[in-house]
Amino acid sequence: MGLFGRHSTEKDVPPQRTEQHHNQEQRHSSLFSHRSSGSSSHAPAPASNSTNNGSNGRSLLHRNHEDPSIAAARERVAGAEAAEREADKALAAARQAVRDAREHVKRLEHEAAEEARLAKIKQDQARSISKRAKPLGRHENVV
Repeated sequence: MGLFGRHSTEKDVPPQRTEQHHNQEQRHSSLFSHRSSGSSSHAPAPASNSTNNGSNGRSLLHRNHEDPSIAAARERVAGAEAAEREADKALAAARQAVRDAREHVKRLEHEAAEEARLAKIKQDQARSISKRAKPLGRHENVV
């Protein structure tokens, strides 16, 4: 069932509706589409339950079944709640990914600092060896 549409079922259709209107209600409809019948001369069925004439003692909101617009609104709210739960999960996952990325960057910084420290030690040792090697070969230039 989509966010913008619904399928009517038997319990959504009041018993006093005509068969042709009943068949139309079972078709898929959406928020942006309109219902059309096979003929262009079809007029919508009169809404006999839309007024409180006092004979049956019930108003529009006190019918035995839930109004289709209320059911659609309830479905949309349920869909929005589900979408919000999914968004909360996605937000939590994104926050965890950010924490993981920051931890990874910190580990890289520590590794780089350690490698730089070891490179400096190696450089100091190479400089020390180079100083010791300078005086070597002083007898080469003698002819």
